[in-house]
Amino acid sequence: MEHVDQTIPVDELAAIAVDVAQEAAAHVRRRRPELFGATPALNPVSTKSTVSPVSTKSTETDPVTVADTETERLIRQLLHQARPDDEVLGEEHGGSRAVPSGVRWVVDPIDGTVNFMYGVPAYAVSLAAQVDGRSVAGVVVDVAREVVYGAALGGGAWVADGDGDRVPLRCNPVDRAELALVATGFGYAADRRRAQGRIVAELLPKVRDIRRIGAAALDLCMVASGAVDAHYEHGLSPWDWAAGGLIAAEAGAVVVTPPPDSRADEGHITVAVAPGIADEFLGLLDEVGAREPLV
Repeated sequence: MEHVDQTIPVDELAAIAVDVAQEAAAHVRRRRPELFGATPALNPVSTKSTVSPVSTKSTETDPVTVADTETERLIRQLLHQARPDDEVLGEEHGGSRAVPSGVRWVVDPIDGTVNFMYGVPAYAVSLAAQVDGRSVAGVVVDVAREVVYGAALGGGAWVADGDGDRVPLRCNPVDRAELALVATGFGYAADRRRAQGRIVAELLPKVRDIRRIGAAALDLCMVASGAVDAHYEHGLSPWDWAAGGLIAAEAGAVVVTPPPDSRADEGHITVAVAPGIADEFLGLLDEVGAREPLV
């Protein structure tokens, strides 16, 4: 079991993460029908309101909704009440790029915003506590399914349904990469997508199949639960992998994450893979040139 510095209040941080992430997920769950209607719309930007609930960030295909910004504000308020001296890094409201020496909370209020807009039931609230850039507690809430994934450094990973009963998570005992079900994701810039498409084309004949869920935090939790055998993706920021990466690692996965002060535009790869195929799968990624950053 991983050694944990006894001065780090891991249990306290983990409990706060669960409470805050669940309250945030409840807010997201309420807001979707209010913003987009009770059923998925062909044009998700069209609503009853005359004010669009959607704006964009890096490109026109990179959206942010009112619910993203609202939910991050809620999370920040709840964290400040619980631990007023901690720093917060969030996808929507930012934070220091430099890694602090104390506790930093890393927040993705809605991972899978496009899914959220379209009514595809695969989007999540992701919240992690890091110390010196290393995740020590993390929670990912699958909002639509009301499933909670969590982990604490050295304490294992778990999943809980609506009743709150926790079940330990372990990766699949797969031992051949050719039988691996692999999750991945794509960036928003056309050049990066083109390079990612080439990698998928070369990797696909070497594995069982590829899945593209559209929420990296959920992909990482799916490695932990055995719903997939591996996940790789270029260009994730800390809020994408901070919680899910810890959950996968505590479930036994071999996990590779970008530097804690990196951002999506640097194109580093994130990998989580079941231990029985880790060496082989990482070797496959090397063969297709996927271990290098895609800028």
